[in-house]
Amino acid sequence: MDLEKLTTERRNQETMNLDELTVKEALIKMNLEDQKVALAVKEALPQIEPAVDAIIDAFKKGGRLIYMGAGTSGRLGVLDAAECVPTFGVEPEMVQGLIAGGQKAMTIAVEGAEDSKEFGKADLVEINLTDKDIVVGIAASGRTPYVIGGLTYATSVGAATASVACNKDAEISRYALFPIEVDAGPEFLTGSTRLKSGTAQKLILNMLSTVSMIGIGKVYNNLMVDVKATNEKLVERSKRIIMEATSCDYPTAETYFVNADENVKLAIVMLLTNSSKEEAEAKLIQGNHFIKNTI
Repeated sequence: MDLEKLTTERRNQETMNLDELTVKEALIKMNLEDQKVALAVKEALPQIEPAVDAIIDAFKKGGRLIYMGAGTSGRLGVLDAAECVPTFGVEPEMVQGLIAGGQKAMTIAVEGAEDSKEFGKADLVEINLTDKDIVVGIAASGRTPYVIGGLTYATSVGAATASVACNKDAEISRYALFPIEVDAGPEFLTGSTRLKSGTAQKLILNMLSTVSMIGIGKVYNNLMVDVKATNEKLVERSKRIIMEATSCDYPTAETYFVNADENVKLAIVMLLTNSSKEEAEAKLIQGNHFIKNTI
C-alpha cells in the first residue's frame, strides 16, 4: 500500500492552517480531533472481543501476551506490559513488550530497525516463543516489516496472533488471526501517528490487557485485588482495597494484609470466609483464583 493511500498519512482538511492559529485555537482543534478517537475504537469493539478471548485462553494455558511494534507503537506495547506487573501482580514474563531496535529504541530512534522482518522473528526466537503464547503486532500504518516478520514467525510455531492497525485494509491484518483496525481519520499534524493513532492504540491495549486480566480472576468487583505493594502509596491502596472488599476497618485491613504476607487477594478471602491463610490459599486454587468462587 502506498503511503499516500493511508489515512494516517493524509492531510487533515480541518487543520490546514495550524501555523496561523492562536494557542487557544490550536488546542480547541486538537481536542476536537481527539474526541474522534474513542468513537473510532467503539467501531472496532467486535474485532477487539475475540482478541481478548484469545489472550485469556493463552493465559489459562500458561502462555504469555507478547506485544511487538516499532516507534510509538512499540513504546506503547512496552508501557502496557510494564504496567501489568504492579497493577495485576503478574511476573514480568507474562506480558512483554518488544520494540524494534531493542531497549535503546524506547528513547532514541534506531535506524532501519523496523524495516527488517528478520529482526521481528529474531526477537521472538530470543524469548522462546511457543504455541501457548499470543503475539499482538502493533503498527499505526499497518505495514511495518518488523511486525509482519514477528507475526509470520508466531504463526509458524502455532502461537495465536492479533494485530492493531490505524488504517483499514491494513497489510498486517493478513498475518493475524485476530486483526483489529481502527480509523480515527487523518492526524491533527500530518503523519504524526503519536497523536490520534497513538491514543487509539493506547485505548485498545488498555482493553486487551485489562479485560483479559479480569477474565483470569485478577479483579474482584472493580478492585485490583492482585496489586503488588511495591511502594508506600500502593501499600496504602492495598489496605483500602481490603477495606472496600470486606467492609472492615483500617486496623483490621492492616492486620490481615500483614498476615497474608501483603497478598491483598489472600487477605480478602481470609476475611470473607473466616479462613486461615492456608485455607484461603486452598480456596483460591480450587476457585481458579476468582474471589467470588471462594465465597
